[in-house]
Amino acid sequence: MRSLPLPLALTARLSPVVVLAVAGWALSSGPAATANSGSTEGSSTSAAGDSAAPAASSAAPAAKTYDAAPAPCSGVPEATVKSLVPGAKTSGKEIPSTDSRLRRTCSWNALKGYDYRWLDVSYEVAASDEAAAKEYEQRVAEKSGGGTVPGLGDGGYSVVNLATEDKQQTREGVVLARAANALVVITYSGSDFENKKAPETAEINKGAIKAAKDAVAALRGGAK
Repeated sequence: MRSLPLPLALTARLSPVVVLAVAGWALSSGPAATANSGSTEGSSTSAAGDSAAPAASSAAPAAKTYDAAPAPCSGVPEATVKSLVPGAKTSGKEIPSTDSRLRRTCSWNALKGYDYRWLDVSYEVAASDEAAAKEYEQRVAEKSGGGTVPGLGDGGYSVVNLATEDKQQTREGVVLARAANALVVITYSGSDFENKKAPETAEINKGAIKAAKDAVAALRGGAK
């Protein structure tokens, strides 16, 4: 019987979200010196020195719905995991993060027969809706060739690519979604080690979008 090749190393790593806060101070002048007239025996003058005090900023706080990234391994239900990654442990495995408050990722992968599937679900939290929208647009621009996903959060985009290594094909789908100041990133890929082909584009794209919709629903369902 033909030996089975080892699974490909399929990992998706995203740059951490960088949060910048800028504060300004405004200075105001104190009351001017005043002169005070004395009696006929003499006169005296008192003066108050200039003073400066910081003024409170009138800028409204940035809109921010989510303070921290939610638990990613509960981002998709067991039924979705079983459907997209047959044979995988439904509990998933959380990948260590440099800042788990801002970015968390859960991964599922399994080889069933000759079919290999990999699913990553990531949550990232930005400082504001505006910052998240900017990051979303930048990432969409970097992953050209895809298309929008209607009804997915405040913005959804998906793209599928085919890669070949040592004559083995792997098809990977990536879905980006924004919900308020949070980004949801789904990576779903597959390979067939028997015929060295990859799953069809429609299968990978449909699976990635399904996981994205579940993950956004979980986020909006109370994970803040």
